[in-house]
Amino acid sequence: MTLFDAITTPLPRRLREGLDRIAAAMRADEWGVAEEAGLTPTQLHALTFIAGRGEAGLRLRAVAEHLGVTQPTATDSIAALTRKGLVTKLADPADKRAIAIRVTPAGCDVVRAIGLAMTSAESALETLTPQEQQTLLDLVIKTIRALQKAKAIPPQRLCVSCRHFRPHAHADAELPHHCALVDAAFGGRHLRLDCPEHDPAPPAESEAVWSLFAHHDAEQAGA
Repeated sequence: MTLFDAITTPLPRRLREGLDRIAAAMRADEWGVAEEAGLTPTQLHALTFIAGRGEAGLRLRAVAEHLGVTQPTATDSIAALTRKGLVTKLADPADKRAIAIRVTPAGCDVVRAIGLAMTSAESALETLTPQEQQTLLDLVIKTIRALQKAKAIPPQRLCVSCRHFRPHAHADAELPHHCALVDAAFGGRHLRLDCPEHDPAPPAESEAVWSLFAHHDAEQAGA
């Protein structure tokens, strides 16, 4: 690529190229963590996804959609996790004719161990200042939401799309937001990307809440 090409390349394209490089490092991290647990990255993602859904469990289709893989691929991963004793299949409490996949105590132990592993990506992120980390989290949330609205990824359990989220409800700059579910204030650094208690807000309400959240952040950035 010539200097002219670099100058004329649209900024979103260059950002994507940079994120591709970060993603490559994260994929290498995932292989290392997964192999340490005796799993493949797909099995690892399936296990952590199921573990985050609690006692109710998940149907196979939901796992496939979240992972972005075909149902046969998801079936193979679930079969491997079942053989390893990390998940089990039981009747879905919502429909006795259907099967729900649940994590076992052994699977929970693996997920906890995985959560303690420090990856190279996390080490790199720790070199950012707290404010830079907060700004990056905000941008990640905005990007995930845009991908979700474009149907490029399945619905995510973000704080900002939950009916319990009250953005900028408090004057405290450290704890500006409010969670109506637990009736507690929390800060931007606590915004979740995958909350187990997530309850999707109706579309119109979600848009209004997002507008308030994003508008306030834009004002703060321009101040």
